Amino acid sequence: MNNKTIKQKKTGLVYIVPTPIGNLSDITHRALSILNEVDLIAAENIIHTSQLLKHFNIKKYLTSLNQHNELKKTIYLINKIETGKNIALVSNAGTPIINDPGFNLIKACQNKHIRIIPLPGACSIITALIGSGLPANKFCYEGFLPTKKNDRCNLLKLIKKEHRTIIFFETSHRIILSIKDIINELGSDRNIVITRELTKYWESIYRTNASNMLQLLQSNPDYCKGEMIILIEGYKEVLLETIQKKHINTFLLLNQTLSLKQSTILTSKIHGIKKKIIYQYAINQLKYDKKNK
Repeated sequence: MNNKTIKQKKTGLVYIVPTPIGNLSDITHRALSILNEVDLIAAENIIHTSQLLKHFNIKKYLTSLNQHNELKKTIYLINKIETGKNIALVSNAGTPIINDPGFNLIKACQNKHIRIIPLPGACSIITALIGSGLPANKFCYEGFLPTKKNDRCNLLKLIKKEHRTIIFFETSHRIILSIKDIINELGSDRNIVITRELTKYWESIYRTNASNMLQLLQSNPDYCKGEMIILIEGYKEVLLETIQKKHINTFLLLNQTLSLKQSTILTSKIHGIKKKIIYQYAINQLKYDKKNK
């Protein structure tokens, strides 16, 4: 019996290529190299991407992949890839897939074991987060706030006690309505940040509490223009109990001979007060003592 060597058909690759969110200088050398080398570019908007390619003198065939044709176009692109064509997926700005078309294509590629190569690059929500001054070690991204008031308020109620920094996209014509709902559902003192037109000439970052933010936006209509991102500070639990002098005296007495942890636990048991109340006092006192040495 003769052995026959079966040559497996080589499939193409899919590159996920971030593009600038405003400033064209933010595109990476690798992104330009890939856009130059692929056989086909799948773009959210052909006209928009054509302008980008023209700026960098890149001449490639473009095909549209948007929310209206994504399912049908995915089949077309998979067929191209299976014949050995390399594809680049781009959105209008920033990193594809995040709130942009392309998920169905990537999922289909995974199911068919087609290699997917994601490139790092511009991403508006990460750019907004690192410039916000809010905690960036833990955060959640929720896409666009719902357009209808009831849906928007219901979502805000659900995230009211979310401890992580919360990130939303919002449109300029709805920003004031959304800030009013944030005040009603999350409180007027909740710290928020609004970024506007990131990396562009009119780039702005506003940081204040929700009440002041509303006044700021209402006082100057120009502050409501452009592409906007809302970042909301995570929920901070309000401690209803307060430390009293007798608690402090007990803690200080115990802490003369016991460790901070032991003193905290015993003071908590003696007075029936939460350990974190005592512990927070101790930490703050240590910081004060250190500062005034």
